[in-house]
Amino acid sequence: MWFVFALLSALFAALTSILAKVGIEGVNSNLATALRTLVVLVMAWGMVFLTNAQSGIFEISKKSWLFLILSGVATGASWLFYYRALQMGEASKVVPIDKLSVVITLVLAFVFLHEQFSPKSLVGCILIGAGTLLMVL
Repeated sequence: MWFVFALLSALFAALTSILAKVGIEGVNSNLATALRTLVVLVMAWGMVFLTNAQSGIFEISKKSWLFLILSGVATGASWLFYYRALQMGEASKVVPIDKLSVVITLVLAFVFLHEQFSPKSLVGCILIGAGTLLMVL
């Protein structure tokens, strides 16, 4: 089931880029990011209440709070930079560079989470990097 969710994530991420590129025209990129974030916030809390998960907030450890907050800061920074890049550049060039996050994630997962880095992963990273270069040059 995780694979279906991952595919849906990719589909909606693609839609996000196209919809944002059209919507950001003539709008300050920081304001656009804030508006997008507001919608995400409402949707996320809506799902929390829809699934009756709100009571779990009191069971979150301090370590989890810290890393969730840091993840939120990283997400915010990513979105701010992404929207600015999308406003200034072509979506077909900005998005591939943004997707280098796949390569960076694999390396960070290997270094910090001690996840397996197989020959397939290495080839995939090289191909993603090469594909990105081909698309943006």
